[in-house]
Amino acid sequence: MVIAGKTIKVLLVEDNPGDVFLLQALLTEVTTTVVDLITVERLSEALNSLRQDIFDVILLDLSLPDSQGWDTFLAVLHRAQATPIIILTGTDDENLTIRAMQEGAQDYLIKGQVTGDVLVRSMRYAIERQRIEEALRHSEERFRVALQNSPIFVYNQDRELRYTWVYNPFLGFAVEEMLGKRDEDLIDPGDAQRLTQIKISVLNSCISTRAEVSIYTGQETRYYDLTVEPLRNESQEIVGITCASIDISERKQAEAKIHEQAALLDITTDAICVRDLENQILFWSHGAETLYGWQASEVYGKNANEILLTEQQLPDLEAAFLQVINQGKWQGELTTVSKQGQKIVVSSRWSLVSDEQGRPKSILIVDTDITEKKLLETKLFRTQRLESIGTLASGIAHDLNNILTPILAGAQLLALKFPDADDRTQLLLEILETNARRGSDLVKQVLSFARGVQGKRINLQLRHIIVEVTKILRETFPKSIEVYTDIPQDLWMVSGDGTQLHQVLMNLCVNAHDAMPDGGLLQICAENLLIDDNYARMNLEAHTGPYIVVSVTDTGSGIAKDIIDRIFEPFFTTKPIGQGTGLGLSTALGIIKSHGGFLSVDSELAKGTCFKVYLPAAPQEETFTSENLVPLTGNGELILVVDDEPAIQDITKESLETNNYKTLIASDGIEAIALYAQHMDKISVVLMDLMLPALDGVTAIRTLRKINPQVKIVATSGLMSSSKLTAIGSVGVSTFLSKPYTVNELLLTLEKVLH
Repeated sequence: MVIAGKTIKVLLVEDNPGDVFLLQALLTEVTTTVVDLITVERLSEALNSLRQDIFDVILLDLSLPDSQGWDTFLAVLHRAQATPIIILTGTDDENLTIRAMQEGAQDYLIKGQVTGDVLVRSMRYAIERQRIEEALRHSEERFRVALQNSPIFVYNQDRELRYTWVYNPFLGFAVEEMLGKRDEDLIDPGDAQRLTQIKISVLNSCISTRAEVSIYTGQETRYYDLTVEPLRNESQEIVGITCASIDISERKQAEAKIHEQAALLDITTDAICVRDLENQILFWSHGAETLYGWQASEVYGKNANEILLTEQQLPDLEAAFLQVINQGKWQGELTTVSKQGQKIVVSSRWSLVSDEQGRPKSILIVDTDITEKKLLETKLFRTQRLESIGTLASGIAHDLNNILTPILAGAQLLALKFPDADDRTQLLLEILETNARRGSDLVKQVLSFARGVQGKRINLQLRHIIVEVTKILRETFPKSIEVYTDIPQDLWMVSGDGTQLHQVLMNLCVNAHDAMPDGGLLQICAENLLIDDNYARMNLEAHTGPYIVVSVTDTGSGIAKDIIDRIFEPFFTTKPIGQGTGLGLSTALGIIKSHGGFLSVDSELAKGTCFKVYLPAAPQEETFTSENLVPLTGNGELILVVDDEPAIQDITKESLETNNYKTLIASDGIEAIALYAQHMDKISVVLMDLMLPALDGVTAIRTLRKINPQVKIVATSGLMSSSKLTAIGSVGVSTFLSKPYTVNELLLTLEKVLH
């Protein structure tokens, strides 16, 4: 309509035929725009035309037969509504021009002073300006309606921060009460001062800002989300600010409640996680951080399955997901993976969370660490299985004895009955008797495993038995196997059968020999151990009280993890046929159990194996709570405990803090280095496990030595091979604490290192 080449529909209100003819002639000369001119001579005709038709613009003469001057304009203006009006008159009256423009006329032209181009240009401008003004009115109306139905408080302030315009006033004020006032005139002085600082900053920097502010109403504190922007005039000068704020008090209260609930969740040691239906993590508790090693900031928005589960577990997860969607909950056991790659067995409970419409939106998951429980169950099942096998073996041995007894007796009787039998017959009888005796000896070994053959129990010193065994080993073992012993002079006595205990040590040493065909180091060590509740918690078969511990350690081929639980079963052997019966370890275990003790094994392929024999110490006149075993408390020293086993972390932390030490806990070598670098001026001793994920203990010790050559380190391990002894010696660690350790051992070791 206003673009060149388009038709403009014009209503001309003019009673002078000459002026009409002149205007038509002027418009005919214009070639860029086609004008459709409708002419009327009276005001009544004009008003009727406006009722019946729509025009793009009105050309209005103020002198008409039925109306004159200002009344003519007002009548047409009222009827025209959104149609722009251009006054075309022969009267050059400046006051009338100003008045008409103020009331809504788009232009004021003098007859005889305009050309066709000027007239068309004026009409185009009038039409376009009218369109813009109409659009602005619509926009303002939409803005007004939007503000009227929204909780947003909008206002302008001048450079003196006086309210100049207000919409949706807040805190119960009326608009009239706020105009011309400052914040300090309306609200609490402290709140007003904070608001004033924010607004002055925007005025000075010319940069908009957004902040949360609180305002005390006299009864309660309300919270607002405030946006402040500089307001510029046509010269781009800052004349005041415009502000918009929305009441977020309910949201803040909800957030506070959520934080309170989250704090309660964080108190529990269970790992609590909330995932959406795409497995993206939405919430991660402190318990989850502790259990899995991932900080909340590291996992938000990530796929939980990718960071916690192995591929083997994914099919189980699919079934769990379907059940929780269909039934609203699922419970089961899962094998998860920590940040350090350590496998963790958890009891997992899943609950479906729905939105207000009852549609599923997320899953709440609570994981309880049952790794230690599963390990204890495994040990218990292994013990029960061995007891069952022992019961079976005992029954078989009884029947075999019944079978072998007449065979052995018959062979002996036949030899006596036929003393003159030929040599071949005599040989057959000897073979029969010899193999019957071997079968009888085999039955005795089975009985030793099954119920521990009871021998004569006397108080004896294991040091003498170890010395005797060592002498035999050095005489019979090849020179490529070096035998090393470490036996304290104050080793306690045991109550037992010397012959049977000798057999136990020989069996373990022979196995060590077989594991080192190319030579190596065999260590036999003994020590006194006072087992306390902490130690007993680490070992299912241990009881509180005094023990003697004999360790037999080799640097041989080691034992694979998939068979280590079977090595004590009778007749189980990894040796070739004809080179072993598989009864050595089972017999040793039976003897140890008959003495009230227990046996443990740690092994690493290609590194070696360590068997530890635990035997209860015999009662002696000297008590076992001598002065050197009294727990020594600390003086608030900070100990950095580095261990990847959560159970060991908890036990050690509890033991140290109960005895006036402070602790920091690290789960691997990398975390240990980071914590030491951060707190090195406060850490007194580092208790470092040597077998760690991510970064092993020896490498971590070397790094700590570079950070601080004077750092005090106690190395710990459940398996102490010669290679590890050499390794920790090479990095300057002279103190070693074998796992499992008692509270007394831990405290005595720390006392030794500190003083």
